[in-house]
Amino acid sequence: MHHSDKEKLINKIDALQSAAVETLCDLIAINSVGPKNNGPGEADKAAYLKSLLTELGFEDIENYPAPDERVSGGIRPNMIARIPGKDPDRTFWIIAHMDVVPEGDRNKWDTDPFRAEVKEGKVFGRGSEDNLQGLVSGLTMARAFLETGIRPPVNIALAFVSDEETGSAFGLGYLMQHHAHLFAKDDLIIIPDAGEPDGSMIEIAEKSILWLKIKTLGKQVHASVPQQGINAFKAAAQLVVELDRLHQKFSKKNALFDPPISTFEPTKKEANVPNINTIPGEDIFYLDCRILPEYSTEEVMAFVRIVCDEVQEKFKVVIELSAEQKEQAAPATDLQAPVIGLLSQAIRTVYEIEPRPQGIGGGTVAALLRKRGYPAVVWSKIDDMAHQPNEYCRIDNLAGDAKVFALTVLGA
Repeated sequence: MHHSDKEKLINKIDALQSAAVETLCDLIAINSVGPKNNGPGEADKAAYLKSLLTELGFEDIENYPAPDERVSGGIRPNMIARIPGKDPDRTFWIIAHMDVVPEGDRNKWDTDPFRAEVKEGKVFGRGSEDNLQGLVSGLTMARAFLETGIRPPVNIALAFVSDEETGSAFGLGYLMQHHAHLFAKDDLIIIPDAGEPDGSMIEIAEKSILWLKIKTLGKQVHASVPQQGINAFKAAAQLVVELDRLHQKFSKKNALFDPPISTFEPTKKEANVPNINTIPGEDIFYLDCRILPEYSTEEVMAFVRIVCDEVQEKFKVVIELSAEQKEQAAPATDLQAPVIGLLSQAIRTVYEIEPRPQGIGGGTVAALLRKRGYPAVVWSKIDDMAHQPNEYCRIDNLAGDAKVFALTVLGA
């Protein structure tokens, strides 16, 4: 890496900041809510991006449409724009999604969610942070290479995918199922779709997710004669308490995560009877389990069933157990993976902080890559405004993250 290359790229990214903001504003104005949320999908946003990429001089643009008859045109777009590098066998990836979530209650917005507003060093609008900041930062980084004429050490690939907000079956999941050859084990893969306000967290692992629905069946009677019925609510309440034993049964700690333990939390509870003077014969509640990768979802479910059986016998109820969601954690990205070291050094240079690889309790699309052995990381510098009213992205982060990506490429 020549210091002059670094300086040229940094200076070019600074010069492109106003263009980046303009692109971000244009993208916010294109509604790309997915069909599952009653939106039009990503076709218009993809068309805008393809036109822009062509105008900027990208010569290698590939389309990988996923069939989906719920949207006009019948396809969900997935697009990859490439810049060839000196090493044709390695690729630096930025994978960003084009779809956004619905705006929610418009009364909670100070601005029109689909009309960008720039103020106080921020760009407001739905999707501004999730995931358009990462998309535009990656685009700005690649544009800086094109406009300076600096040939990157490895290929640069920008992937613009659909359907991240509702499962990725028509986005990265579709690519992994039908076009997994696009990726290689020694590629450098960054998904700029989660992070922290100081930019220090590099997400490299996730907990397994298990959402359990627990239905307790008893016998409904008048509350004045409880001995004639079986109180499903009382049995379920006892079960909630007993399920706290999960913390003792699955007690390992993993310092990669915060909190460093598996968590088992009763959350949603459905209404049972509408009136006070009736013993409920049915009760339903849910358990949200975030499980360290050291354990399987199956062994957790098996232990929950044992506890259910104990309560079932004691209270003479029937307890039905089912999984609303069950996602076994992918293997963590190896701490020695080159992408972690290169990205960490770039973060230190640009943001002057010490980055830390970390696991999270939620799920990201990185799991789709990790399950196939690709060392993906999730990183960006964001205020964590995703899905909130008055979502925004900081303009400084647009340029800052583009610089981090550029320096990561140069170090490859």
